[in-house]
Amino acid sequence: MVSAGAKDGAVGSVTEVAKALAPSIVEITAGTSQGQSLGSGVIISGDGEIVTNNHVVAGSEDITVTLSDGTRKKASLVGADPSKDLALIKVADASGLRPAKLGDSKAVKVGDEVMAIGSPEGLTGTVTSGIVSALDREVTVASDEGRQQPGPGGGGGWPFEFEGRGYNGDVGQSKTSYRAIQTDASLNHGNSGGALINMRGEVIDINSAISSPASAGGSGGSVGLGFAISSETVKQDLNALRGGGTNV
Repeated sequence: MVSAGAKDGAVGSVTEVAKALAPSIVEITAGTSQGQSLGSGVIISGDGEIVTNNHVVAGSEDITVTLSDGTRKKASLVGADPSKDLALIKVADASGLRPAKLGDSKAVKVGDEVMAIGSPEGLTGTVTSGIVSALDREVTVASDEGRQQPGPGGGGGWPFEFEGRGYNGDVGQSKTSYRAIQTDASLNHGNSGGALINMRGEVIDINSAISSPASAGGSGGSVGLGFAISSETVKQDLNALRGGGTNV
């Protein structure tokens, strides 16, 4: 797999790393019976395999991917794993795309600098920075399609529970928990499924949940409380996703 990160694993500047990774991050628009879901995804193969969150594409009737150069392509769901909130989609007739390198999330430490790249509110290629705030947080999300639908403003206000408290609504009775990395990098609606990246340009996590308190006029934005699924979980789940996962 070709790495889009800094050369020879060297630590790069925010500008260098962001420029290198931008072609590997996409915007995902999924049409569902209840409206349109907006999220992000990470290219992991040159022929168009893209990892994202299950909640971004759950119940989708059609999926459109927007590449970093603005090109739009249709994609299909390959496999989904609601228990880990992961999904694999594939762009039709794709070749020569730039895959990101999945880094070693086991080496991540509290205080490490990280960057998030995604499409918050449809602003493709948005880069934010922060640190790893905590490790091994237990996050609970809905596992049924009925709950995995966009909140106000589209693709981002996904309900989840953390330390006995609910955020962004009710996850319902059908739910699942996973271990996540916590970050204060700014994540907003549409960042779900995008990349959390170390300063070597490696994807160490897939952004999955944010605390987004309601504010006047609609959904609130980032309050520096975001969670991401580890790259190790992604690696372990890839073969199952390629085989259809548990939801196809």
